[in-house]
Amino acid sequence: MFEKVLIANRGEIALRIHRACHELGIKTVAVHSTADARAMNVRLADETVCIGPPPARASYLNVQAILSAATITGADAIHPGVGFLAENADFAAAVEEHGFTFIGPSPDHIRLMGDKVRAKAAAERLGIPTVPGSQEAVRDFAAAENAARAIGYPVLLKAAAGGGGRGMKLARDPDELRHMLPLAQAEAKAAFGDDSVYLERYLDRPRHIEVQLLGDGKGNVIHLGERDCSLQRSHQKILEESPSPALDRTARERLTGIACAALQELGYRSAGTMEFLYQDGTFYFIEMNTRLQVEHPVSEMVSGIDMVGEQLRIAAGMPLAIRQSDVRLCGHAIECRINAESSTDFRPSPAASANTMRRAGSAYASTARFIRATRCRPTTTASSRS
Repeated sequence: MFEKVLIANRGEIALRIHRACHELGIKTVAVHSTADARAMNVRLADETVCIGPPPARASYLNVQAILSAATITGADAIHPGVGFLAENADFAAAVEEHGFTFIGPSPDHIRLMGDKVRAKAAAERLGIPTVPGSQEAVRDFAAAENAARAIGYPVLLKAAAGGGGRGMKLARDPDELRHMLPLAQAEAKAAFGDDSVYLERYLDRPRHIEVQLLGDGKGNVIHLGERDCSLQRSHQKILEESPSPALDRTARERLTGIACAALQELGYRSAGTMEFLYQDGTFYFIEMNTRLQVEHPVSEMVSGIDMVGEQLRIAAGMPLAIRQSDVRLCGHAIECRINAESSTDFRPSPAASANTMRRAGSAYASTARFIRATRCRPTTTASSRS
């Protein structure tokens, strides 16, 4: 097991990783910007290194500063957390090239799933149903219109390099497609630095369901059930719950079986989430997140498994000590995201957010989350058996 882990993130997720390390007897290094010098995760860490000024590009996205901090503190491994560099394949490769362990998937798997077009093609090769769509990114209206005619209107324009609803536009006919294509490309470029977009058939009443997975890179994969995130606002997830109220036992076993078989074939390691649309009894793969997600506590609640602890063990080269038969999903968990918006045009509003959070007694200035769960006897985890 590692002796020291550098946490390349901030805030709530940094605290979560610190807690898992502490429980496993691993020392932590907190990197921070000058603005976060007194943050809780910094104060609790065993060692701290300031890596730059407040702008993220000069600190938490500064790969050289993070690698230097790992070197001077003698860290064994780096955990990227969520956001920032968590799904940056070049960062993962640089971490390994400099002799540290990256606590996450391989750079190849991050790169494969980070491109939504390539990810869909890989899913099809693995026998996973996908939403009918373009086989490659579209660059101009002519290519987009040809793809839309083949798919059938209405269609969704989606960013190839990212998710979260950014760059997603609905087109019901050619005129709307002509108008929406440059908007989708501009939004994708602003959010992900890549204006590539692709098309998918628009499903009018799907459920959005994702499967939480853990793989050890040695062919062993387990799932921790599914999360239903169908309730959304502007394509942003508002509520996550597990189990999904839309699935019966047969559908759930079919979905989780598809996901586990695919990751076994890939030889995937670490935590990952496969996302699907579900309509008329059919599941359609849409994307995979090759990282821990902010909604991972929902799956931890119903499974009793410490996912960050498992990430650490897997990265240290240990095979999964938990078999699928050991996972006993029990209870119901719900996580809500509260986004403050302007009362006039319903756009995100920092001022409204600050006032809302202040009234709620929260330290967060933009987004608050809470989890409500019913719990049963937890699953026996590797830590409790070792």
